[in-house]
Amino acid sequence: MSSAAGPATSIDASYYDTDKILRQAAATFFDHLSEMCEGILLVDSDARLVWINDRYERYLGTLGFESRDEVIGRPIEEVVPNTMMRSVVETGRPILIDVIENPTGAFVVSRIPLHDDEGRVIGAIGMILYDQIDSLKPILGRLSRLQTELAAARQQLARQRRTRYTLSNFVGNSAAALNVKSRARRAAVLNTTVLLVGETGTGKELVAQAIHAASARASRPFIAINVAAIPETLLEAEFFGVAPGAFTGADRRGRDGKLALADTGTLFLDEIADMPLALQAKLLRVLQEREFEPIGSNRMRPIDIRVIAATSVDLGQRVEEGRFRSDLYYRLNVLPIRLPPLRERRADLEALCEYLLEQLALEHEMLPKELDADALALLEAYDWPGNVRELRNVLERACSFWDGLRLTGDAVAAALPAGFDMSRQDDRPAAGPDRVTEPGKPLADDRLRPADDAGAHVEAHPLPLPEQLARLEREAIAAALRACGGNRAQAARRLGIARATLYQKLAAWPDLATDIGD
Repeated sequence: MSSAAGPATSIDASYYDTDKILRQAAATFFDHLSEMCEGILLVDSDARLVWINDRYERYLGTLGFESRDEVIGRPIEEVVPNTMMRSVVETGRPILIDVIENPTGAFVVSRIPLHDDEGRVIGAIGMILYDQIDSLKPILGRLSRLQTELAAARQQLARQRRTRYTLSNFVGNSAAALNVKSRARRAAVLNTTVLLVGETGTGKELVAQAIHAASARASRPFIAINVAAIPETLLEAEFFGVAPGAFTGADRRGRDGKLALADTGTLFLDEIADMPLALQAKLLRVLQEREFEPIGSNRMRPIDIRVIAATSVDLGQRVEEGRFRSDLYYRLNVLPIRLPPLRERRADLEALCEYLLEQLALEHEMLPKELDADALALLEAYDWPGNVRELRNVLERACSFWDGLRLTGDAVAAALPAGFDMSRQDDRPAAGPDRVTEPGKPLADDRLRPADDAGAHVEAHPLPLPEQLARLEREAIAAALRACGGNRAQAARRLGIARATLYQKLAAWPDLATDIGD
């Protein structure tokens, strides 16, 4: 019995010793805290001041009081302006670090609620941790700048995740363009999957953004991902994200994928035909079950997204070839919208040029240029394999080389691919440098025939305008170079064009400089 009682007595003694040590530690800690702090005060459950230490008393004069007896029992706001002590008492939540400014100065303070044994708030303690805040101003200023930069970065990221385009940006009033807009408006009011089909440069992402902007999800994120632009080994992580510590070297905090970023919004999958088969199966499950599992995670994450996919190839043919899952194709092809190539809506070309030239003027901070009739005729004669994207590049190139505010046929001819082929539309022989004669020599073409004894030539079948312009342009350049003795700078001034424009034209006709002896 004695041996059993001995250990019990020892445990009881140890318990009481521990309790005593804790009380002593608390008293010692408070004593040291009182010495380290620049001032301490206590308030009761009604936020009335009940105690201040000696160091705090030195601030009373600046606050308008002569002694501590004048402040004890007063509401804390009557003693310390701008204090948050009452909020700490009422909420029971501490404010560990704060900056307070009042007639006494600026201070770094901490406020902690006090609880009784039953957990009720019975007051709060306020501590002045630092009263030389002026010396901290460089650090605080840097912190403020970092916070401002972080806020700006977050705003920029939020803007990037919202759409820039609406259906008004899909320029054109042709039947083909109006059909696209009509179907896009219909898609916007639905919450179904949309498949955009069209050649590269036809504006698939623009229409996707426009559908999102006109939908009920307009205020939510729009996340775009180009499947063809991401290595296959990284695609899964890009889509589904990575759980914290999923593998060696993974971020401890994990990383959200595009699915998580697009939650409640729209996910745009460009060039969906290039998605690997293994990832197609996982995407199909996401579309069917509305949930996904990040890499390295064992938990499914629910998701609410609207998917808009785009492709520049025939997905049906890919299905037949076994390169695209038929079940995913049917899931994506709920509401297909075909975007016509530019050659099928040439009636929109003039309006598109006007819109693009205005956009280029804004981007480059210059006056907007205009097209003359010859320039527009050249643009209409071209087939535009790169569609609207190529048209924008050609116009930007022409604006860069041409000094005037009006783009002429010469400016556009210099910006178009060298020797572009008109025969793709009417089977006429190609217009190019090999079909342009030397100055003063007749064009070797059966479409010209003698008309009179003077040797004049008239068109039996009129030459296409680009060929006529090319011939006249070559003759004018050759004459200017001969008149200037081969000096290209003088020839460019004589012709009224930029030197860079002349160099580009000479590059298209390398034999021209040789013929004049330059």
